[in-house]
Amino acid sequence: MTRRYFGTDGIRGTVGKSPITADFMLKLGWAAGQVLRREKGRTRVLIGKDTRISGYMFESALEAGLSAAGVDVSLLGPMPTPGIAYLTRTFRADAGIVISASHNPFDDNGIKFFSAEGKKLPDETEDRIEAMLEVPLATAEAAQLGKATRIDDAAGRYIEFCKSTLPDRLSLHGLKIVLDCAHGATYHIAPNVFRELGADVTTIGSAPDGLNINHQVGSTHPAALRAAVIQQNADLGIAFDGDGDRVMLVDGDGREVDGDDILYLIARDRHERGLLHGGVVGTVMSNFGLSMALDKLGIPFERAKVGDRFVMERMALNGWELGGESSGHIVCGHVQTTGDGVVSALQVLALMVREQRSLPALLKELEKVPQALVNVRLPANASAKEIMASAPLQQAVAALEHELGDEGRVLLRPSGTEPLIRVMVEGRAHLDVDQLARTLASQVQALLN
Repeated sequence: MTRRYFGTDGIRGTVGKSPITADFMLKLGWAAGQVLRREKGRTRVLIGKDTRISGYMFESALEAGLSAAGVDVSLLGPMPTPGIAYLTRTFRADAGIVISASHNPFDDNGIKFFSAEGKKLPDETEDRIEAMLEVPLATAEAAQLGKATRIDDAAGRYIEFCKSTLPDRLSLHGLKIVLDCAHGATYHIAPNVFRELGADVTTIGSAPDGLNINHQVGSTHPAALRAAVIQQNADLGIAFDGDGDRVMLVDGDGREVDGDDILYLIARDRHERGLLHGGVVGTVMSNFGLSMALDKLGIPFERAKVGDRFVMERMALNGWELGGESSGHIVCGHVQTTGDGVVSALQVLALMVREQRSLPALLKELEKVPQALVNVRLPANASAKEIMASAPLQQAVAALEHELGDEGRVLLRPSGTEPLIRVMVEGRAHLDVDQLARTLASQVQALLN
């Protein structure tokens, strides 16, 4: 079936514009409740959210819709997306709902679902929910309505889970860390996790007001963290995005450490300790240097489409436990079912403690090639698929690929969450990949004009 609402990462858009409206969310809650009840009988669903002001409205609407369908609801309040996945599993709930637009600004919001196993909801279930959205809403009989409760100790439960992913006696004592919580869902989680493990913690981006989530802070705006790390003379900085499922690091000199670096460090560590089962899944955006470094270690590497859903699908298909994206979505399958910024950062810090080495020293064997990314925004009603398939653009890409030969690569892809075409060029150090990417992006823009 052709989908109207669900994308690769749930439903997302601008608040107040269809479908991100209160009336749609009420109907969505009802539709999801109807589908889940038919699959499982009496049903319980957990709802968590990030810190956007619209989260209050959508939380209430979803709660009402689920209750009308006869589904019990447990409210988690502000909670990182991976925390919702974890709590859905441990409370033996039938599904979890996340109210978040991840790294987007406050005036966007979205919804995504987790299964009872804490994984992305199967496509078939999402399709059934979409079909149920076309059915008129009918409220269950009064005696069958769902009840709503609040889980008051949700944050504490998730904090203890994060800590449990490290060995009992491993301490972060002596590490000076700056945390950037993006004024998002990790603001009351991450500082407690790292402090309780012994680190000296300073925070920025930890005072959400409903409007400032991701604003000039967080993993997509690392300048504030770089400045804070240098000012505080910290060992490293850790930045999360608004819903806490991605992470970026900054070393003591203010240099960024992205998802490819983090993936390499975790893979190398688990491989050398005999704990890595299988290989590593990256994406088409993963740096060519990552694949070369893993190959030297004898670790298989495969690329999936961009999106943690596709990374996890490939991991499941191969029976592998580690995968991630350059953007900082890292899935440590040996401890978590989805991307988890706090847990991923902890795995890197544990490596630093065990080997008593800094981030630059640990990354010495990873030689990444220059990579340039240019986003071209699409006008309303423009089709990224049609533009990318146009003959002039195909010819331009082919010419650039011929110019690069085996020293680089070109990638054009539509964003899964925004009206953008992403133009990526990477290649050896002597190539001016920035200029090459800008030139190709200008050709995309010329087609739009």
